[in-house]
Amino acid sequence: MTHPDIIIIGAGPAGMTAARIAAEGGLQVLLLDEQPRAGGQIFRDAAQNGDRRAWLGQEYRAGAALALALDHPHIDHRPGARVWRIEAGPRVVWSNGEASHVAAAPHVLIASGAQERPVPFPGWTLPGVMTAGAAQILMKTSGMLPRRAVLAGSGPLLYLVAAQMIAAGCPPLALVETQSLPMLLRAAPHLPKALFGAKTLVKGLGLLARIRAAGVPRHTGASNFCASEDQDGRIAFRFQAKGRAQRIACDLLLTHQGVIPSTHISRSAGIDHAWSRAQVAFQPVCDDWGRTGRDGLYVAGDGAGIGGADAAAAAGEMAALDILRSSGRISEDARDQRSAPARAALFRARAIRPFLDAAYSPPADILSPPDETIVCRCEELSAGAIRQGIAEGAGGPRQIKTALRAGMGPCQGRMCEGTIRGILANGDASEMARIDPPRARTPVTPVRLGELATLKTRLEQSA
Repeated sequence: MTHPDIIIIGAGPAGMTAARIAAEGGLQVLLLDEQPRAGGQIFRDAAQNGDRRAWLGQEYRAGAALALALDHPHIDHRPGARVWRIEAGPRVVWSNGEASHVAAAPHVLIASGAQERPVPFPGWTLPGVMTAGAAQILMKTSGMLPRRAVLAGSGPLLYLVAAQMIAAGCPPLALVETQSLPMLLRAAPHLPKALFGAKTLVKGLGLLARIRAAGVPRHTGASNFCASEDQDGRIAFRFQAKGRAQRIACDLLLTHQGVIPSTHISRSAGIDHAWSRAQVAFQPVCDDWGRTGRDGLYVAGDGAGIGGADAAAAAGEMAALDILRSSGRISEDARDQRSAPARAALFRARAIRPFLDAAYSPPADILSPPDETIVCRCEELSAGAIRQGIAEGAGGPRQIKTALRAGMGPCQGRMCEGTIRGILANGDASEMARIDPPRARTPVTPVRLGELATLKTRLEQSA
């Protein structure tokens, strides 16, 4: 596609929905996604799996319709495209294979989704310790099932993965959950509003019922996670629960502490970001239509604030409708009328978030782990080394990055940035708001020199 009307970055629920709405409205859509197939994390490979993996659930299979709708003459879907720069114009630069490309459009929608919050503790870098989301990717893409696994942390995803494992015939050995009764009591005032999202509440209760019926032990109020390798080569997972030291031997340890917006692309594009105290993360500043303070740039989906798949799809639809209005394809009144169902769906999906955010907030010992914990996996820096750097005068993320190289590895801070902020705030989530995020510089994903060279050639030819 030579001259797209809109470039969409990310083919999850928000990106796929926006692409369909924009294409049906007559816009030429360039859809860039890093994955080999559309779907995002929640609907990954849904169109290919069909009913082969029924244990993933009906809602997962329903995502196939979104992916199949991308087969439209106005949609140019580029799988395997790694976007690494957004320039004024706006122009988008990405790599695919061994070459880099550039395209400009009047509108760019960033639908980059979310990433799992890192769960650092002593031993989290051991083989066999991975995030629950990573395990779910293997379940969806390869049909690989996590056997003799423990699920540890908090958040609705733990219950979903546990239920999927039970349906697949490999129930988890245990759920070790950090949420506690005080967290639930703090969340209780948000329950009346959460009833607008009753469908999600009922789904969560159903997952818990399946876990109980399968006889999976649950340890709540857990803390002080620690993993090591036992004499049999298995993982020895230790933690505190109800005032007692606990130990579980397992083959896999799957961790999770919720998800946070993926903001490297939006930050590198110069979009303003604000701290969300409820979600303990930064998120882009945008209005209800996804419009940001940068001309032509929109953000939708979990990359604009965690809301889940239904909220992401609704936000993608609203952004696409506003772009159709801005392009002169529909009037403002038509946009408002057509967006009414999406706005209602977005309200229902978001209504439950304050309750979930309060009930499953990350604990202090995860935000600011013990000294022996590896924080920056790329540079193998421990929490103790970070604290020593702070004591010697590194008073913020940028100074820590300069002095210790934390965040300068291939992940570019995705795995350590939040933890460094937590250490600076001594694990106090309310204090983390005062610590600005370091600027995300391009390229926001590693790029080979050969790819840069091809980009230069392409720009010279187009000039």
